[in-house]
This record gives sequence, C-alpha cells and structure tokens, in this order.
Amino acid sequence: MRTTVRLRDDLLRRAKKRAADEGRTLTSMIEEGLLIVLSRAQRDRRKARVRIPISKATGGVLPGIDLNNSGEIWDILDGV
Repeated sequence: MRTTVRLRDDLLRRAKKRAADEGRTLTSMIEEGLLIVLSRAQRDRRKARVRIPISKATGGVLPGIDLNNSGEIWDILDGV
C-alpha cells in the first residue's frame, strides 16, 4: 500500500543513510520500526492488567503488640 509520511528532514537523512549502510530500503526500516512500537504497546497493555492476590488469612496481631509503637515492634523483632 502506498502512503505519504511527513518526517523531519534530519530524521529522514539519518534513516536513508542507515538504510543504505545496511543495504536495505527505507520502507523496510519504517515497517520494522512500526512493528517494534506496536508490539511494545501490546506488551505494555498486557502488563497493565495485573491481578493482585487477596489474602484469605485469618488472625491478626499477636496479643501485646501495639502497631502504633514502632520502637516496641523493633524491640520484638530484635529479640529484646
């Protein structure tokens, strides 16, 4: 399919040089770039749908532990 794409002059110059250096067409470089961007977008969309597991544990804080007193918690963790 034919289409018109407007590119910055410096970008087009660099792309044409790279294509020539690699012995390929500018069209093949544009196609490869589009495929990379589109596949990355698809991967990112899949990553966005993360399900966080919800704990079904029961219980709670052990007797005598005050979660509002961090110093006491550190003492318990340090075995003091």
